Amino acid sequence: MKSKFLYIVPIILFIIFSFKKNNNENNGLDGSLPQLGKNSIDEILQALTIEEKVNLITGMGMFISGLPEGMIPEMDPSDAGIPDKILGSAGRTHAIPRLGIPSITLSDGPAGVRISPIRGNDSTRTYYATAFPIGTLVASTWDTDLVQDMGKAIGNEAKEYGVDVLLGPAMNIHRNSLAGRNFEYFSEDPLVSGSIAAAIVNGVQSNGIGTSMKHFAANNHEFNRFRMNVHVSERALREIYLKNFQVALQKSEPWTIMSSYNMINGAYTSQNRPLLHTYLRQESKFKGLVMSDWFAGKNAVEQVEAGNDLLMPGTKAQKIAIIDAVNTGKLSMKQLDENVKRVLELVLKSPTFKGYKYSETPDLKQHAQISRQVASEGMILLKNEGVLPMTTVKKIALFGNNSYELIAGGTGSGDVNKSYMISLDKGLENANYIIHANLAAIYKHYYEEGKAKLPPPASPFHPKTVVPEMNINAALAQKMAVENDIAVFTIGKHSGEFVDRTLDNDFNLTSSEKVAFETVSKAFQGQGKKVVVILNIGGVIETASWNDKADAILLAWQGGLESGNAIADILKGNVNPSGKLATTFPIAYKDESSSNNYPGKVTEVISNKMLLADTDAAEVTYEEGIYVGYRYFNTFKVKPSYAFGYGLSYTTFRYDNLTLSSTTFKDKLKVTITVTNSGKVEGKEIVQLYLSAPTNQLNKPESELKAFGKTKLLRPNESQTLIFNISTADLASFSPAKSAWIADAGRYTIKIGSSSLDIKNKAFFTLQKSQQLSKTAKILLPQKAIKELSK
Repeated sequence: MKSKFLYIVPIILFIIFSFKKNNNENNGLDGSLPQLGKNSIDEILQALTIEEKVNLITGMGMFISGLPEGMIPEMDPSDAGIPDKILGSAGRTHAIPRLGIPSITLSDGPAGVRISPIRGNDSTRTYYATAFPIGTLVASTWDTDLVQDMGKAIGNEAKEYGVDVLLGPAMNIHRNSLAGRNFEYFSEDPLVSGSIAAAIVNGVQSNGIGTSMKHFAANNHEFNRFRMNVHVSERALREIYLKNFQVALQKSEPWTIMSSYNMINGAYTSQNRPLLHTYLRQESKFKGLVMSDWFAGKNAVEQVEAGNDLLMPGTKAQKIAIIDAVNTGKLSMKQLDENVKRVLELVLKSPTFKGYKYSETPDLKQHAQISRQVASEGMILLKNEGVLPMTTVKKIALFGNNSYELIAGGTGSGDVNKSYMISLDKGLENANYIIHANLAAIYKHYYEEGKAKLPPPASPFHPKTVVPEMNINAALAQKMAVENDIAVFTIGKHSGEFVDRTLDNDFNLTSSEKVAFETVSKAFQGQGKKVVVILNIGGVIETASWNDKADAILLAWQGGLESGNAIADILKGNVNPSGKLATTFPIAYKDESSSNNYPGKVTEVISNKMLLADTDAAEVTYEEGIYVGYRYFNTFKVKPSYAFGYGLSYTTFRYDNLTLSSTTFKDKLKVTITVTNSGKVEGKEIVQLYLSAPTNQLNKPESELKAFGKTKLLRPNESQTLIFNISTADLASFSPAKSAWIADAGRYTIKIGSSSLDIKNKAFFTLQKSQQLSKTAKILLPQKAIKELSK
């Protein structure tokens, strides 16, 4: 008996020791639960239950007071009782307190942090943010250093208000002028779009908070965006609609990327593994987290399998579906753990996890000055016939509804709750101009009465209904022409989320705008006085039919809360305009390459739609292929109203000494150009490098932008030499037949200019042998043959 006991005792001790060892491995070295940051992520994964894992990859819902039942999908009731850390933020992740995993906060913010300015009934404390200029203006600076400074300011506000991830920059391509969210986006060109986006990412993330580049990808419309199927060729997708993201990823490391609502060739982007895994993670080397756009996609399990790590804002149905798929084996634990791991890696980097004590008092005064500088450097002088700057003008007759209430930016997730807005009349008064008081009083009375009669927008995200332009009779216009030195007429256009713009009364001026402007122009020019037009717009409009009636046109875009001061800075000459177009202004809408198929067509009417989460099924075919924007206009010799890259200055510039490091291309090429301020006032110039390539194997655009740079502020007669580097990748186009990027042998032309049409210097080099760059996976192929535009 004794011998048996001695035999059993070691076995019992071994079992106890093994149990304790395993328990310690799962819970922590001292037997306690593992904690994020102290234990490995693998140990955290072992300690998480399936339900906790699913909570981590689905957000905590979106609870919007005042919306009728059924307008948004059902949220988990258990999340509703947990108060928001930051009111007005877009979403948050789940906390797992027992494992040291906090909830992190995500906030909208393409043009500044979007949070609620008032919390509860306490109006004694406010939480306003700076409304920075919109994307179209920011891109028009072509100044990545300045844009990065703006990003630093936005990121600082986000961090000081307790935000962990800013949902921006938004960077989809301007495929068509009527896209409702073009104001948020940057350009029709992937290089400009990607470079500006990267600058914002680097600026924001220098504060130790994250960004979410969006919307990945081919999200170029608001029309039925939740069920839109985009038919697009592999070449157009890779050269235009994915290229901007690729450029941004080469120049920055965003913590997250947001997948879009639409389908690409039959698969929702958030459910598209070839897009999110093969292209984004393997080809583009993205290491961060992918989150869905809010309520995007139709199948939560497919989203997880595709590598869409975080489903936002998160719904009860998604949780149930994922848990069921894991329990039945339809979704592997390995895949779920991959998604959870990326969420945990994001949490580990966040200010919340690091215990940052945010102040809720960012330096809004300093940030307003940055906003003003960006606004003034991105505004574009389209026309100037000896009018600007207004150095001898004293009395101004200020026309146009929006002269007295400028539009700071677009509506929707790109909107910002700001504490003030400098109107144009206020900005001009700050610059010591005299605004005609009686005319101002007439406009303000009319505008306030008109606003009181407007119906509310369909939702807080939809564009606002606008007050029609006030009628100006000939007698009033004549009186103003006699009593004032000059007329300034502001044309304003609202745009926003959910709704694309219209051709009539938006892209084209309304009848009331046309009549009022023509009346003013006739009266002032009849007196030998000048008329200045201010375009307070988010996207492209028609200008060709009326620009001859203006003596000067300033494209002010929508410049944020300091817009009025920034416009006055330019009109007075305190700032020499240096912005240039990052998107083409056509003579007529029909001149756009996508005008025949935009925005698409409904393929199925869906009943029981929820306002914020569903639409009819629709499709669109990108028949223009790679010929988007200036690539189309220049190749097919369609004259624009204002060309891509165009913008005037109060001074002039001379381009000299274009030099190539070699006339035979071998791996890389250095290009230098000297720019001299040949005028009488100091100013900055944006230098653009375009490349024309041989077409041995593929059709190609007449030229494509390959590099750009902005000079410093040059004094009269001062010069600066800019250096550009061209790589083999810059020579290449994508060949679907070879699934590779191909650089054709032959003669290439370097074109240096101040716009895509105003070429100042040319030089040539030769690639002696065709080169095939890295092969790509044959993915994202169209469901049907696309008859694309070609030369």
